[in-house]
Amino acid sequence: MIIDIHGHYTTEPAAMHTFRDKQLAALADPARKPSPDLGISDEQLIASVQKQLTFQKDRGSDLTVFSPRASGMAHHIGNEAVSQEWTRLSNDMIHRICTLLPNNFVGVGQLPQFPGVSPKNSVRELERMVNELGFVGVNLNPDPTGGYWTEAPLTDRMWYPIYEKMVELEVPAMIHVSSSCNPNFHATGAHYINADTTAFMQLIQGNLFKDFPTLKFVIPHGGGAVPYHWGRYRGLCLNMKKPPLVEYLMKNVYFDTCVYHLPGIELLTRVIPIDNILFASEMVGAVQGMDPETGFDYDDTKRYIDQVTTLSEEARYKIFEGNARRVYPRLDKLLTQRGHLPKTF
Repeated sequence: MIIDIHGHYTTEPAAMHTFRDKQLAALADPARKPSPDLGISDEQLIASVQKQLTFQKDRGSDLTVFSPRASGMAHHIGNEAVSQEWTRLSNDMIHRICTLLPNNFVGVGQLPQFPGVSPKNSVRELERMVNELGFVGVNLNPDPTGGYWTEAPLTDRMWYPIYEKMVELEVPAMIHVSSSCNPNFHATGAHYINADTTAFMQLIQGNLFKDFPTLKFVIPHGGGAVPYHWGRYRGLCLNMKKPPLVEYLMKNVYFDTCVYHLPGIELLTRVIPIDNILFASEMVGAVQGMDPETGFDYDDTKRYIDQVTTLSEEARYKIFEGNARRVYPRLDKLLTQRGHLPKTF
């Protein structure tokens, strides 16, 4: 089985965008507040993900871990109540898709974060998305300000209520920022990669996993700049009198394969332990269209992994399925219930 652990609902029906526009307009004029009933039929939802279904079939993947559009979370817009309403609606839409197409999608949710508001206020939605909607993970935004980074680092005790609940529910978090409102940082080209790299460095500086030894984070987009500068981070870790980097963080931190060229995937698989790499494509996402150098879509990341000649059969299984089942215990349980048992080597 090929499990893609990083897919966003980037093909939402227009009614969702209309709702969001009216919701934000209602901040100035309450009379424009929209109805939460979007009037989107099941048939419209299925039609909206035909591109993803086609890519799954054509590229050879089986199951996508599916979450709301990352840039659409926009935690810096509005107020806490706006974020709560938008988050609940967005998560419910993911739940509907996963219910309609359970063999193709499994859910991950966003949180109703807002700058200056305690992450503790997001715990209720985390419980709902896991216990009621059956989601297997959560997206956690380390910078709800949208590029200004005024919140405390991920290792600060401010975040502990979320971590405590994640551990209790046995769900990992993908550390994923949203849109950038800082003109210095292009969202997908700078802000996302900055955040991935920053989050990893914050974890080196702190000692979070001493308090939460079973907490699991996925850092997307291949870990940002981390694999390319792996020697730097190993050195910094030791200079800070920490244990060796692999021992210190890599029982709890994982990278995905949203890297859009073969040399990048080759570097990732050479530098990062295979047990810490999870297959992902981000489709339909950050970079769409055909790469003129290859003749294939940029986000067809399975094609790159298939070309890495140094990977053993066991390593490929871990990247494509085994690691995802280990990092997402609820996903493993779901697949086992469906009769799809993990391989042993």
